[in-house]
Amino acid sequence: MGTIIKKYEPKWSDRFYLVAILQGMMITLKHFFRKKITIEYPDVKRQPKPGYRGLHRLNKHEDGKIKCVACGMCASACPADAITVIPIESPYEESRPSISEKYAQSEERFPGTFEINELRCIFCGMCEEACPEAAIELTEIYDFTYLARKQAIMDKESLLDIFDKTKNGNFYLQEAK
Repeated sequence: MGTIIKKYEPKWSDRFYLVAILQGMMITLKHFFRKKITIEYPDVKRQPKPGYRGLHRLNKHEDGKIKCVACGMCASACPADAITVIPIESPYEESRPSISEKYAQSEERFPGTFEINELRCIFCGMCEEACPEAAIELTEIYDFTYLARKQAIMDKESLLDIFDKTKNGNFYLQEAK
């Protein structure tokens, strides 16, 4: 059996497009009288909402040691394959007896190389979720640019530098002061 398709019959108002034009003008007028929300970027920077996933950082303990134990969980969880972690022996071996047993066990390895290719990263937050030590974190920094591809590869030192900039709260509130 065949399917019966009912043909659309235009009304008399559809022929003049007057109704469609008036509907479009009503939307324009509705937005015309609303309060304008304009931020004078880059002089004034907006505050990102909680949960925003921006530039990465490597976290440190209170004593200044890197939290990362180079387990590679962040690299294996990254769907874009943007993270490279190469472990080495911990340089903190001499201070082992003075710290707790759990803390000492987690410090057996240390990231010799820790790189994130920001051009490949999709800022999904999987690395942050996979990290058992809460060593990697996505910050609120949204305005970062690179002039060359090599600048987009964030190494361990630059990630720790971002930690120093963002550790005391909102990065953009501190920058305005």
